[in-house]
Amino acid sequence: MSHLASPATFTGADAQLAAEISTQLEAVEARLYEVTEQTRKLPDTTSKHLLAAGGKRARPNLVLLTARLGEAEQDDIIDAAVAVELIHLASLYHDDVMDDAPVRRGAPAAHEVWGNSVAILTGDLLFSKASGVTAKLGPEAVRIQAETFERLVLGQLNEFAGPPEGADEIEHYLRVLADKTGSLIATSARFGIMFSGADQALAEPVRIFGERVGVAFQLADDIIDLTTASSESGKTPGTDLRERVPTLPVLYVRAAAARGDEAAAEVVRLLDADLTSDEALEAARAALAAHPVTERARAEALHWAEEAKAALEPVPAGRVKDSLFAFADSVVARSS
Repeated sequence: MSHLASPATFTGADAQLAAEISTQLEAVEARLYEVTEQTRKLPDTTSKHLLAAGGKRARPNLVLLTARLGEAEQDDIIDAAVAVELIHLASLYHDDVMDDAPVRRGAPAAHEVWGNSVAILTGDLLFSKASGVTAKLGPEAVRIQAETFERLVLGQLNEFAGPPEGADEIEHYLRVLADKTGSLIATSARFGIMFSGADQALAEPVRIFGERVGVAFQLADDIIDLTTASSESGKTPGTDLRERVPTLPVLYVRAAAARGDEAAAEVVRLLDADLTSDEALEAARAALAAHPVTERARAEALHWAEEAKAALEPVPAGRVKDSLFAFADSVVARSS
């Protein structure tokens, strides 16, 4: 799962807001190290492996931003931001094992250093730490965390299993994205409202915003994998194709081929070839990127970003709403 944003991405041109959030992020960072502290060397080292590798802390950013619709300077806000980041970090340990990913955030993936069993157990350990932090926030927070965790796992399982027979493959794919990525971003936005004393009627609008932004982000990633140089995206273009990931452009082009589109059928032939060699991968990537389905997928990402912004209609005008709009725009601008 890719990183999302920095404080500046969330806050647009509002330098003061970016500075305020950056100050709170320092407290979040310190608390993350405190919570993951272990007395034994191995679990202490493995728990801090991805934490020390960095990352943009997008989910804590979102907690801290939506909290500014109420009283943001609350200890519970820091703990809420810590909890969602711990859940995210835990999921990365598991994701990297499932994907056999060699690198995460510029460092060797945990399973490459300590093996699959230690990586999985470390993810479990961080999930337990997240639960401990969330428990201090009250039973409603625990319930929301449990539902979010369930959706994360179901998203992975449903991706692995594929759509049920007769189901719409594209609807299935979008549901997977909403569960795997959108659910935790949604909870992050929601927690900021819950623990800042903001108008609780805003919790649902920002939750919907977060879920839709998460889908938009992953759809934009589909385009980036096809069209962006590795120096910009951090991974080799076409990686998803080589790994046979059914991204939206791939789903679109297969559907077009099934309808009799000869150009799409040629792209499918290239996609289904042996993509072990860089030459074969590049031929498939270039053909798919050039087909109109890729622009159609980009339009779908833009649609989800606009739908995310539309969900914020009940949120009062001001710097928080402006920043959420800027964030939604930045998510899809990466794929342009």
